[in-house]
Amino acid sequence: MTPASGSHHEISPDGYFRIRPAQLPPALREYGVPPTKSGVRGYPGVDDAQLLLFQTMLKRKARGPILDLSAMGGLLASLPGAELRPVEGSAAAIAALRADGLEPVVAAPGDDLSAHFAEPARTVACVLAGDRGTAYAQAQISWAHAHTPPGGKLYLAGDKAKGFDRYVRMASKAYGTGETIARDGGMRVAVLTRRPGPTPELPAPDGYEEHGVKVVGLPGVFSAAKADKATGILLDTLEAQPELDWAGKAVLDLGCGTGLIGAWAAQRGAAVTLVDGDLQSVRSARLTLAANGLSGEAIHSDVDADLGERRFDMVLTNPPFHVGRGVVLDVAREFIAAARRRLNPGGRLILVANDFLPYEAELAAQLAPAELLAHERGFKVLAARRP
Repeated sequence: MTPASGSHHEISPDGYFRIRPAQLPPALREYGVPPTKSGVRGYPGVDDAQLLLFQTMLKRKARGPILDLSAMGGLLASLPGAELRPVEGSAAAIAALRADGLEPVVAAPGDDLSAHFAEPARTVACVLAGDRGTAYAQAQISWAHAHTPPGGKLYLAGDKAKGFDRYVRMASKAYGTGETIARDGGMRVAVLTRRPGPTPELPAPDGYEEHGVKVVGLPGVFSAAKADKATGILLDTLEAQPELDWAGKAVLDLGCGTGLIGAWAAQRGAAVTLVDGDLQSVRSARLTLAANGLSGEAIHSDVDADLGERRFDMVLTNPPFHVGRGVVLDVAREFIAAARRRLNPGGRLILVANDFLPYEAELAAQLAPAELLAHERGFKVLAARRP
């Protein structure tokens, strides 16, 4: 691999959208260095479970077509003799893969991938995102099973602390056989051989009502089963601002997750655009809008990269500060920079965050000194206007 540098996005060379070589252990660099960027799991290196997966498949001489259901930056393309079929639902990872000349299938658990390939791959790889909950891991296993032909093998990787052993037992019931073959710290890799048999059902979406909005939460989406405390505080705070006029205003729900915030604004007459870098979340947001009979756009985008020339009167967000297992702030900082790019003059960004997160300096640098609208239960609601 030859990682690309730069991006179509107008940012500084060291900015969020820059594609750069992933940090790898020296012994593995001879096989090729995959690209990565902010927002990709494992950045600035590679995901620990994917790294062990690569090392394991390298030792076992995995060759030929490999369907990678969690491609991230495409590390498995470096396996000698491999023909990688990368699949991704992360807009950040998709950008990294495309910059390296790989064209990923943009998909999420449950999607039928058969139309993309003439023949099924007899080797399937998947890193379980245990941090996204049991239902998502179940969906990943079902998806992998549906695309593993009888006699084919699934290499399954994950974190012991995030339920990996339990998920391997679950997968073994569907596949018929399986064993853990590699361990490194808390990371694990199992190999399973599929016997003929039915594919497990995908978990059903969750549903609940919050602040008058019917929410549809697909597996793995943030706050799929119930509203998180921070979003509830944000909506309470917005409802306590009688001077806010939503009717006809262009509102961006940035990092929309289930779409609760955007749908709430749409109920009050706003023209809403909902954006998330996770395909599963975008689909969840569309379902939430539909469940409430609301109109609005839900766009799959790495922050605002795919928003074209859209501008807004208001940006609302509960920005993420986790990407995979790590705690990182570069995505949230780029949310603030995106608000500067996307707000009309005089437009307002309102965000909610854990009270220990240092967003005030970034708001002052990008927009204006922050206004504290609420501070309760370990969270703060901050606002800043674009000059």
